[in-house]
Amino acid sequence: MNTFQPVTVNRHSTPEERQIALRQIYHQVLERQPYTYERKHLAKAEKDFLCDKIGVRRFLRELGHSQVYLNSFYHNSSNMKFLELCFKHFLGRAPINQDEIKLYCEILMHKGVAQFITAILDSEEYRKMFGCFTVPYPRVERYYPSPRAYTESSLLNQEHNGQRGRSIPTIYWHQLGLNCDAGVCRHPEADEAIASQISQDDLSQLLQLFRNSPPQEVVATLSREQKEMLRQAMVNSGK
Repeated sequence: MNTFQPVTVNRHSTPEERQIALRQIYHQVLERQPYTYERKHLAKAEKDFLCDKIGVRRFLRELGHSQVYLNSFYHNSSNMKFLELCFKHFLGRAPINQDEIKLYCEILMHKGVAQFITAILDSEEYRKMFGCFTVPYPRVERYYPSPRAYTESSLLNQEHNGQRGRSIPTIYWHQLGLNCDAGVCRHPEADEAIASQISQDDLSQLLQLFRNSPPQEVVATLSREQKEMLRQAMVNSGK
């Protein structure tokens, strides 16, 4: 049974309730509480929020446009990973499909990061789910477009900042079968190929190819495993 209660504030909320909401916003969007020096950049927006001059959605816009948020997630991530993180932070889910990714990628690339975040907060989905007063949260839907959409949202919402790297979004590393739990994405089969011993017969066959054809043509025909085999051979020969 789901007992989660979204955090909501309105004009009748007490200062204590707004402080709770502020902490929840930071927990959801920054994935932590701001450092002391960062609060100086957020001081005016915080004051306006705590004094009921602005609501949750307006504060989220100020936070998303701030250097505090951009330094944490935009400047050190690929555009695709940043897009995914913004969906996690502001919509509580992973991107659904390639059409959605394409739509928001075009906004990010052609209109800039500020308009990209504004587009998410102004979307019909955001208005329907959170309105102006509810703090976004990791969503658990009754129905998902596909099992993959369920898996990717679950993985993304449980992911800590930087846990699975800052380049490859969940929708891709999950599809490719990559292991990204250590912060660097690797393919399990490639790891096994690197760790395994190279047989003399395999290596002899590869070297024979280079004797019979130009190197550029041979390299173009090699599989990933064969390239790893040659690379490991060169590493071992240099020891």
